[in-house]
Amino acid sequence: MFEHKIIFTGPVGSGKTTLIKAFSDHDPVLTEVRPSDDVASMKNQTTVAMDYGSVVLDEETKVHMYGTPGQHRFDFMWEILSRGSMGLAILVNARAPDPLGDLRFYMEAFKKLIVEDRTPLVIGVNHIDKTNPHIAAADFKQVTDEFRPNIPVLLVDVREGKDVRRLIMSLLFAI
Repeated sequence: MFEHKIIFTGPVGSGKTTLIKAFSDHDPVLTEVRPSDDVASMKNQTTVAMDYGSVVLDEETKVHMYGTPGQHRFDFMWEILSRGSMGLAILVNARAPDPLGDLRFYMEAFKKLIVEDRTPLVIGVNHIDKTNPHIAAADFKQVTDEFRPNIPVLLVDVREGKDVRRLIMSLLFAI
């Protein structure tokens, strides 16, 4: 069986924990606690170390999914979790005040993986009305092209298995 480690990163509220909880074959390992800072106004729980889940896609493919904490003060975990990864998915909340700025920040934060190591990458734009998006995938493509051409940008609902599968398959086909 081929086993792949994929990192899911992005800002607080982008859907990393929700994705792993929704798509994992078993109860995921979560390190969520009550926020003690301004995140408390956004949500009741936040990831402080990582989220972990796995899924068997077929008889030959198992994916280990690691979600990073979104808060910048836990950014030391980003490098730790990225070691040995075969793919990176950056999730962005389309309803955030500056989703393009958020994408640019995470592209810069993971620049070594993206530019130097050329790790397969996909962008998942979550919390978007797919029938009438306020921000088009092309806007996100403009940001990704600053770092590397041909990075897939997918409009997703991380609660939907088909959308998560499409996100993961985009990475696996790039490996």
